[in-house]
Amino acid sequence: MITLIIFLAVLLITAIAVISLYNRLVVFKNRMQEAWSGIDVYLKKRHDLVPNLVATVKGYATHEQQTLEEITRFRAQAMQAQDQGARIASETGLGQALGRLMVVSESYPDLKANINFLELQRQLAAIEEELSLSRRYYNGTVRENNIRIESFPSNLIAGMFGFVKGAFFEIDKTQTAVPNVSF
Repeated sequence: MITLIIFLAVLLITAIAVISLYNRLVVFKNRMQEAWSGIDVYLKKRHDLVPNLVATVKGYATHEQQTLEEITRFRAQAMQAQDQGARIASETGLGQALGRLMVVSESYPDLKANINFLELQRQLAAIEEELSLSRRYYNGTVRENNIRIESFPSNLIAGMFGFVKGAFFEIDKTQTAVPNVSF
């Protein structure tokens, strides 16, 4: 009888531990998804801003067609990306191309004085700053999620229930900072 009680107590403690670990993994997964949702909002804002920026620059910088086409291509790839890894890669490319566009615009004094361009530039800088903050928060949630998934004993529960590690949203090594858009 005592053996049965001890066995049931151990079984109950084990079940409580498994439920607790499972619930913590769910919390971290949901935080990570919520953080990605925040990034997605700023990426959508950036995507909405890009056509206006490209149209404004086109009027002044007709021989910078390659940069403008690259921006349009990366924007389309980002909007059509099916998985998170492809989306991160195309967003990184878009950020780099936008940075090059801002550098190219230095050569066009009329463009730099254009009120629409200045407003678009201000909006882009604000969006890039918010995106940077959101990326930092998202990467923190990914880190916490990945630690839980890799740590013992939660790694056993994560493996049984199919929890997967999250992908960090890292900038390319060649892109070390938010594009400088001040003139």
